Amino acid sequence: MTTTARAQKAPDTRGPVRKLLTSFGFQIIAALVLGIVAGLVARNLGATADAPNGLSATLDTIGNSYVTLLRAAVIPLIFTAIVASISNLRRVQNAARLAGQTLLWFAYTAFIAVVIGIGLGLIIQPGSRAGEGLQEGDPYTVGTWWNFLTGLIPQNFLGLTVNTYPGAADGTFTSSVGFNVLQVIVVAVAVGIAALKAGKKAEPFLAFTESLLKVIQRVLWWIIRIAPLGTFGLIGAAVVKYGWEKLASLGWFAIAIYIGLALVLFVVYPILVKSHGLSIKQYFSGVWPAVQLAFVSRSSIGTLPLTERVTERNLGVPRSYASFAVPLGATTKMDGCAAIYPAIAAIFVAQFFGIQLEWWQYIMIVVVSVVGSAATAGTTGAIVMLTLTLSTLGLPLAGVGLLIAIDPILDMGRTAVNVAGQALVPTIVAKREGILDEELYNAPREGLPFADDSSDEDAPEADAPKEPVAAS
Repeated sequence: MTTTARAQKAPDTRGPVRKLLTSFGFQIIAALVLGIVAGLVARNLGATADAPNGLSATLDTIGNSYVTLLRAAVIPLIFTAIVASISNLRRVQNAARLAGQTLLWFAYTAFIAVVIGIGLGLIIQPGSRAGEGLQEGDPYTVGTWWNFLTGLIPQNFLGLTVNTYPGAADGTFTSSVGFNVLQVIVVAVAVGIAALKAGKKAEPFLAFTESLLKVIQRVLWWIIRIAPLGTFGLIGAAVVKYGWEKLASLGWFAIAIYIGLALVLFVVYPILVKSHGLSIKQYFSGVWPAVQLAFVSRSSIGTLPLTERVTERNLGVPRSYASFAVPLGATTKMDGCAAIYPAIAAIFVAQFFGIQLEWWQYIMIVVVSVVGSAATAGTTGAIVMLTLTLSTLGLPLAGVGLLIAIDPILDMGRTAVNVAGQALVPTIVAKREGILDEELYNAPREGLPFADDSSDEDAPEADAPKEPVAAS
């Protein structure tokens, strides 16, 4: 495809030390190290999950506050991103074909990932190696196909839910308002399709939605800027809460998960990139800013603005298509959470409880992983998907409680793989359809998070973390 001329960028005059200190990647790594150190110090001062001290409480507050900020933006971001992405299809030639190809490649890569997960579960045998002192936790969410299907029916326009919990011993109750993300997705899809059908009369609404999406993305960029601070708190609090003991009791399970994630991210994805005639180095250097943030935030939705930006401006996917495919992927494309993890976890539970799985149950693991990933809904955690898989296979849901202890540790890697795949599929489809800007894909990053900071006048360059995105 033809490419437009791009403005000449001023040379980067920052010195090497300043470049390093202002690098988003360096800040994230430094925050990880400092967070681990702070967590270990807090534990040495006697802090535990049940008896926190001042340092551990501070770390927990910082980490939880950052996650709360991300979650606060999830619902308006999901609604506006999906409505805008559906409306953008009217500007794309062969929109139906692009949508079909996107879903097909979502399923294809999920199939590869779940097969890898099953293979690792059978080879490593994590359930047979679990520590004898492993204790069960209380699974806070249980998923079944019936709950999943009935949960798709919106109870109200915003997907609002109200939960009531017993309060203190005086018999009072505490209520909290939440959101059913799946219902928000259903409402947004319905509104987007209705707007397309309404034609010109819906143009003001669509313009407003796109403007609102820009505002929300700007706010999320501000949240992204403080990701190193959130990283410091999240990692430090995790060290205090989980330590190394619980990880040791589930060590082989964690090893199996991370081997599977590494195989998908560093073997399967590069093979797919190379098989389409694209540079592996350029793919990783382009997508890496989003992968880093996903690892820290543990939220595909929270990382969505950055994922969409690197997909457009580093990987060369046209905006009209990326604005549809990336938000769709952020809610349904989960190779880490919905393919590798539930496959290995289901085999772990079967092995731990001494249950022999039949051949048809392995097929069901594949089916559930390929078609049920929307149950994860792009937020942190994959417990819903795991319980959905276990209930489908008839395995004990008590097994979920065994794995909760180290779920946040695993969720960082899972989400990073999710986001890498959410950028990969639109790139592959764009290449296959002849609409990929290969000049932009192969452009040097030049020490910036995006290959071409001048191509988008709406992009918040001043707000973007200035990161050298060298290939991994």
